[in-house]
Amino acid sequence: MPLKIIRQDITKIQCDAIVNPTDRHYSHGGGADADIHNSAGEELYAACIQNGILEVGKAVITPAFDLPCKYVIHTVGPWWRGGENGEEELLRSCYRESLRLGEENKCESIAFPLISSGRFAFPKDRVLRIAVDEISKFLLLNDENDMLVYIVVYDIESYSISEMLFADISDYIDKRCFVNRKICAFRFSEPNEKDKKDLGGGIRCKSKVDACYPSAPRQSRRADYALSQKSSRKECGIPCDRSVISEKILEDMLRQMDKGFAQTLFEYIDKKGMSDVECYKRANVDKKTFSKIKCNKDYRPSKITVISFAIALRLDLLETQHLLNTVGMSLSRSSVFDVIIEYFITTGNYKDIFDVNETLYKFEQATLGV
Repeated sequence: MPLKIIRQDITKIQCDAIVNPTDRHYSHGGGADADIHNSAGEELYAACIQNGILEVGKAVITPAFDLPCKYVIHTVGPWWRGGENGEEELLRSCYRESLRLGEENKCESIAFPLISSGRFAFPKDRVLRIAVDEISKFLLLNDENDMLVYIVVYDIESYSISEMLFADISDYIDKRCFVNRKICAFRFSEPNEKDKKDLGGGIRCKSKVDACYPSAPRQSRRADYALSQKSSRKECGIPCDRSVISEKILEDMLRQMDKGFAQTLFEYIDKKGMSDVECYKRANVDKKTFSKIKCNKDYRPSKITVISFAIALRLDLLETQHLLNTVGMSLSRSSVFDVIIEYFITTGNYKDIFDVNETLYKFEQATLGV
């Protein structure tokens, strides 16, 4: 663990094995296949043909020769013929067989391209979904396996998620992200008399940063404030109480802070009925990082790590904010990354963390996990 989506030339990746999408005769006719053979040298083809004809959905392994990895795993993906000829199961077999060979040869890291998505014309969003399904299943179901798996895309144009999901999230970002709507990301409070005069009856921003509205007219400030208050109460579910925090609330907040991240995390793990191994694998976090959290109650994780655990545990928005608050962080409407995370948490429109990562990558945001 974990699974990472990266944009890179697969022939230059430093890992134990790379997967070569080839044809039955290893003819390296184009794309990644040709690049891999050109980089490895002529010995690679000689090693391939010793295995005989390679059937669709099967895989073989050879040395990598002049490539910066140890092995090349060759597999034959199916041509796309409309989806009614067993193409999906054959493609799944490519990923399963390649992972099996990597495991048998004690590979600690392996890099996959999007098999069949090039000249074999398999729809890119389907290839991505199948790749993530098979790789995540392999990693999650094997408690002893800590293999690092890369899905390598050559450029952003070769990567695709569902058009419906992309449109839905784009609309969600447009409606809620303060950066897009030019709404101040800080909390607001009622203006005093001097502020009312200065702002023409507008709203005083607690941040006292005039740049929040560099050119917005006063009337639109009032409208945006009303919209932000309505949004914070009805959309994210977090109350925006503008009254002075009571002593009891402050005591409760401080008591929760005393627990720290590690204690709060393990309380949520127990509450959700997960084992430690299941949790860190679902969070796309490696065993080493999880051990640091477990052995050091003062361990301070990154925001990405905290959110990774929140997604793995399927925490709701308030629980996620609670976990973030233990390390002095929160979700913000001024961050596209944070708004995408809010979308998935509030809609529950994901099966696992890899669904979320596919979307984060498409929107060119940092992905979850370590």
